[in-house]
Amino acid sequence: MTDSARLAVGDTAPQFTLTDQDGASVSLADFAGSKVVVYFYPAAMTPGCTTQACDFRDNLGSLKSAGYQVLGLSKDAPAKLKKFQEHDAVNFPLLSDTDLAVHRAYGAYGEKNLYGKIVTGVLRSTLVLDEAGIITHALYNVKATGHVASLRKKLGID
Repeated sequence: MTDSARLAVGDTAPQFTLTDQDGASVSLADFAGSKVVVYFYPAAMTPGCTTQACDFRDNLGSLKSAGYQVLGLSKDAPAKLKKFQEHDAVNFPLLSDTDLAVHRAYGAYGEKNLYGKIVTGVLRSTLVLDEAGIITHALYNVKATGHVASLRKKLGID
């Protein structure tokens, strides 16, 4: 299995419509005119993904003040995302991409090194889109811990 093609700064973000933790349809088009942080994580309710989601949760106010919306995407079913949202008070949409089509369209699925072994799976990735849906930051294989602080610096929020 080969990696899905990664997106780059200046690319137009692929459109998508997915189901959120409440069973509602959420489209990227719903955020037209807003800056959007789209981040991909391997699995809800796991230590690294919880750390990352809680960092986004805790920084959501300052991100929103700077004009950014946050969307978290995983391959988890909406019911698991609802448990994740409730357990960790996640305050932004968690979107279910069970067939990984959006992960692949964004280059967030492919080969990675997991504890010294090459496996195929979700690549922890963050893409930042401007108001027109153009990618301004394409960050792949990010670390869960410290990622949001690093992203804030890149976005000029800190």
